[in-house]
Amino acid sequence: MQEALKQFSETIREAAAERTQLRIRGSGSKDFYGLALIGDVLDTRAYCGIVEYEPTEMVVTARAGTPLREVETALAQEGQMLAFEPPYFAANATLGGSIAAGFSGPRRAYAGSARDFVLGARILNGLGEDLRFGGQVMKNVAGYDISRLLAGSFGTLGLITEVSLKVLPLPEEERTLRFEMDEARALDSINRWAAKPLPLSGSCYADGALSVRLSGAAPAIASAVSQLGGENVDDGGAFWESVRDQTHAFFANAPTLWRFSIKSTAAPLNLGPQLIEWNGSLRWVAAPLEAAKAHDVADKARGHATLFRGSDKRHGIQKLPAGMLAVHKKLKRAFDPQGILGPGRIHADF
Repeated sequence: MQEALKQFSETIREAAAERTQLRIRGSGSKDFYGLALIGDVLDTRAYCGIVEYEPTEMVVTARAGTPLREVETALAQEGQMLAFEPPYFAANATLGGSIAAGFSGPRRAYAGSARDFVLGARILNGLGEDLRFGGQVMKNVAGYDISRLLAGSFGTLGLITEVSLKVLPLPEEERTLRFEMDEARALDSINRWAAKPLPLSGSCYADGALSVRLSGAAPAIASAVSQLGGENVDDGGAFWESVRDQTHAFFANAPTLWRFSIKSTAAPLNLGPQLIEWNGSLRWVAAPLEAAKAHDVADKARGHATLFRGSDKRHGIQKLPAGMLAVHKKLKRAFDPQGILGPGRIHADF
C-alpha cells in the first residue's frame, strides 16, 4: 500500500511541475455530478483496505479506494453503521469518493450529514505533499477543521487517502409507515411530527403518499405507530435504499434533476414532479427549469438550488454569493496552487 501512496504522490508532483491536469476518481459513480470532467484520471482504488476499526470506540479508519460496501459490511457485523447513509449510485462505490462527494441519504435530517461524521483525514494536496488533519477521537478542537472541509470538494483540494469516521449503533428495530395525502398536508404533517419526541429516521413524499421510517427500541416504535397510524410497508428497507441511491421510479424518469435545499415549512414549489425528503427541507424536482427561475424560487424559500443531474450546465450548477465564491478560490489556491486537480468540476473558472 505504501508503494501505491508513493506513486500517487509522484504523479501529483510531476503534474504540478508540468501543469498537467488530473482528475481524482474512485469507481466513477459520481461522475454525473458537476460541470466538467477534465484531466488524466488518477484512480484511487489501488489504495484500499480498513486501516483500523475499534467497535468500542465507534471509529473506523479506511483508505480511499476501499469499497463502501466493504466498510458497511464490517460495521454491520459489529452492529454499527455509517449513520449519514451515504448513497452508492453504483455497486462499486468507494469510501473516498463518498466523502469527497459529501452526499448524505435519508437519515441525514435526523443523524447528521457526511461531514458531521468526519473526524480526521489524510490527503495529498496539489503539490503531492502528504498532510494529516483531525484525528480519531470525537473531541478534536486543535486548529481549523480542515478534514470536514474536504467533504463535498470532489477531489479539487486534494486526494483523500485515508479518512476516520464516527460510527453509530444500528437501530434495534425499524418500521416504515405510509400515508395517502396531498403535498401540503404531507409537509404540515411531517413538520409537526418532527417537532415531537418520535423516533423518526426518514421521510419521503412522492406519488401522493408520505412514507416515514421509525428507528430505535421496539417499545418506542410501537408507541409511535400507535400515535401515527398509517399503513405498514413490508419491504421498507428496499424502499429507503431506492430513495438513497436514486433507483426509485421518480428518479428513473428524471433526466434533469434539480435539488432544492430550503426551509422545511416552505409551501409547495409547484415546479414539476417532485420527491421530498428531510422533513420537507430537501425537494427534488424533475424538470428542465431555467437556472434563473430555479435560483429565484430557492432564494424566496430561504435556501438554494443545485442542478444535480442534467446536460444544460451553461449557468453552472449552483449560484454562490460573491463572498463565498472568494473563499472557495482562496481555498483552492492554498491546497492546489497550480490548479491541476479537477479544474472546472465545481466552478467553471477554477
